[in-house]
Amino acid sequence: MVEAAHFADRCAFDRQLMREIDAYAPDLVVLAGYMRILSAEFVEHYVGRMLNIHPSLLPKYPGLHTHRQAIENGDEEHGTSVHFVTEQLDGGPVILQAKVPVFSDDSEEDVIARVQHQEYAIYPLVVSWFVDGRLAMRDGAAWLDDRRLPAAGHAFE
Repeated sequence: MVEAAHFADRCAFDRQLMREIDAYAPDLVVLAGYMRILSAEFVEHYVGRMLNIHPSLLPKYPGLHTHRQAIENGDEEHGTSVHFVTEQLDGGPVILQAKVPVFSDDSEEDVIARVQHQEYAIYPLVVSWFVDGRLAMRDGAAWLDDRRLPAAGHAFE
């Protein structure tokens, strides 16, 4: 395990992490619950072959505390997005989104549970698209089956 605390700075940590990952020669890097900002060098090294899942309907609510923001802002729906990773925090091309309702009496935990249920459904699906050669990032956009996806990606039903 590579621990950030053992490195002088983020770039040194990311370089070691790249060496560890590259030892396996992955076709795809899948982030899940990874809560560190990645260096530009790291992102560029895996551009077009690194995915992230984020608990909001991007571009709405990048960053942290998305469920709380949805509740505090009175949103009637919230959700999750799978996207390619770019240097912009939670700003890469969106591939697939799943929506969930937000009810007036919901707690943050209620919304989290609903969103996580959708995350478990859509992330493996997107990974399978990549593995099957159906998904790619080209020209700064997500492409599925040789068709450019809209900015919000596909909607999961």
